[in-house]
Amino acid sequence: MAWVPQMIRRLLEKPGSVDLARFQATVAEAARLESEVEARPDLPAPTGPAVGTAEFCAVVREAAKRTLGQRPYDVQLVGMLALLDGHVAEMATGEGKTLSGALAAAGYALRGRRVHVISVNDYLARRDAEWMEPLYASLGLTVGWIGQSSTPAERREAYSRNVTYAAVSELGFDVLRDRLCTDPADLQVPAPEVALVDEADSVLVDEARVPLILAGAADPGQAAPEMAALVRRLSRGYHFEIDEEGRNVFLTPKGTDTVEKALGVDLYDHPHTVTEVNLALHAHALLTRDVDYIVRDGRVHLINPSRGRVALLQRWPDGLQAAVEAKERLALSETGEILDSITIQGLLTRYPEICGMTGTAVAVGEQLREFYDLKVAVVSPNRPCVRVDEPDRIFASADDKVAAIVEEIAAQHATGRPILVGTLDVAESERLDLRLRARGLAPVVLNAKNDAEEAAIIARAGARGAITVSTQMAGRGTDIRLGDAGTTDDRSEQAVKDLGGLYVIGTGRHDSSRLDDQLRGRAGRQGDPGGSVFFVSGDDELLTAYAPDLALPVADPDGVVRSQHAGWTVGHAQRVAEGANLEIHRNTWRYTRLLERQRAELLEQRDRVLHGDAGARALATACPERYAELCGSAGEAAVERAARQIVLFHLDRCWTEHLAHMADIREGIHLRALGRLNPLDEFNREAVPAYRHLIDEIGRRSKETFETVDVTRDLAGQGLGRPTATWTYLVQDNPFGSEWDRVLSRVAAALKGRRPKR
Repeated sequence: MAWVPQMIRRLLEKPGSVDLARFQATVAEAARLESEVEARPDLPAPTGPAVGTAEFCAVVREAAKRTLGQRPYDVQLVGMLALLDGHVAEMATGEGKTLSGALAAAGYALRGRRVHVISVNDYLARRDAEWMEPLYASLGLTVGWIGQSSTPAERREAYSRNVTYAAVSELGFDVLRDRLCTDPADLQVPAPEVALVDEADSVLVDEARVPLILAGAADPGQAAPEMAALVRRLSRGYHFEIDEEGRNVFLTPKGTDTVEKALGVDLYDHPHTVTEVNLALHAHALLTRDVDYIVRDGRVHLINPSRGRVALLQRWPDGLQAAVEAKERLALSETGEILDSITIQGLLTRYPEICGMTGTAVAVGEQLREFYDLKVAVVSPNRPCVRVDEPDRIFASADDKVAAIVEEIAAQHATGRPILVGTLDVAESERLDLRLRARGLAPVVLNAKNDAEEAAIIARAGARGAITVSTQMAGRGTDIRLGDAGTTDDRSEQAVKDLGGLYVIGTGRHDSSRLDDQLRGRAGRQGDPGGSVFFVSGDDELLTAYAPDLALPVADPDGVVRSQHAGWTVGHAQRVAEGANLEIHRNTWRYTRLLERQRAELLEQRDRVLHGDAGARALATACPERYAELCGSAGEAAVERAARQIVLFHLDRCWTEHLAHMADIREGIHLRALGRLNPLDEFNREAVPAYRHLIDEIGRRSKETFETVDVTRDLAGQGLGRPTATWTYLVQDNPFGSEWDRVLSRVAAALKGRRPKR
């Protein structure tokens, strides 16, 4: 009767309830064909309906054996079939997701579909494309990859291949750049067909709300250094206060007086100055070096909170970015007017078909279904997991916790057992490194400051006596094999197995249980022995931020809290954190969904202008006499080219202005809740007429320009010049907490007699 709970899960469509029986039957049939296919000197490339059959499974298994020296396990083929059926496959760490994904990508490509394999970073995109290239070639397919340093010509070539590997941000930036092209020959990204997403929970959920930005470069201005110098002189508790959650900071009346005297203005009569002061104060009081960002090579680099590494090209909105740079006394980077943007969720939902793979999908199964209509297929490991996961060790204070972590590492290291320590941020990894070295130990640290060496560091983490201290392990993309790296010495591997395998220590619980599971999953791969344990304290940010009213039970004299209720409190705080992050995701999507629809409609019009004569026809209708006059003097071809450029210029310009207008509206829309109005309804009510105005304005401006422009001369010199440089970056959304948090802080400030803040 073990099938009864699973049947009920399927009826309720619970995450992980996809029935794998038909996939398993297909793979079993493939096993019976294996010897026959193995005997063939040449492998046929199955196409069309044959893709997904037992023969297809047998052929691609043999292709992998011949080209990669790897025989896919049955469970890898099951994972491949789940992907070909349009699901998210949950496969444990070390189960060979890269190969399963490549086999599925080949299957889609053999059906005649263009496949984009989307990864979390450039390194994995290049590594996997080059690693799997012989497999694709044996099936008659081509593969390419795109990285941050790829030239336009290299990108165009990579996109022309059957399968293209790309980091999600690079793919998004290419889409944004294409949206501003004025010549069809400059387009790079083909029409989307199939997206196969690696680390699907990270890309589709954790980063889904991240906006990708295309900006036109502009002068950064010089106000930030002055404000940074000013707030350095302010004291917490006297000049400013921070709320209990540590997400908002505001001036006290004394602080306001001090700032006004320093600047010589009545602060709240100058809204722009208020904004500059608040940005400088936020950077000074709420953003911490080596936690939220690092400084490297004279630049501020944000740290991705879900992966603990440098977030390439990611930055805060311009004002806050400049404020942090001024705080660190660095030269201010470029700022610019936002020309276009797209969230990662908006980017991925362009694809008619999405599938993905990850080690932790069930935990976000409801979100995958809500936002992408995806179901989760849980693929069993090739060998049962025998890792021993110990209960959390909970301490009253952070000092007690850190002391216990150091003792545990020293004790385990004394046996020779390899240890992987997962920390929550860069600063913590470096503090722990110092504590361990003071004990005579020699850990290797992997964090955002040296993530370029991550593959080599992780490859050595399973060696006897290794101590590896790392920030978040999600998306690292490299297996930790037991024994000495780079050797095939079975004795070395067996010696580590005899010690209990890799021992994973978490220095605190993450906001998401999935990140904890991903850290645990680094031990016990492919049936290896291993162990894991998390250390938690009542001072951890997870508890102080998300369970501030729930005190831990009293600790024993040794500082350990042994009450079962302590474990419940930690779990409760993590569930609250996950709920808060889900609500941010939902809220972001609610506000961007309408803009995405408007952008899609506008892009249809833009494509008609770019690829045809829609611009010329529109202007010929609006200005028939002028059109006829210009055709007579300059020729119809020249007029058509000019009309295309005029309409495209004003379409792009009006969209830029529309985005800025809607951003301003959203910034203050939640204040309408004080009037018992629904902020989202109010936002949509504003967005619809604003879009109608945009359409009218494109026509009006295009007509006005066409009436006066000289089509025989360069249009850029006649008021149609585009930005001299464009650049791309990611905005870390929600930098000041949610809009509702800010409303509440404003109301609280007003009730305390403070002057309102912008």
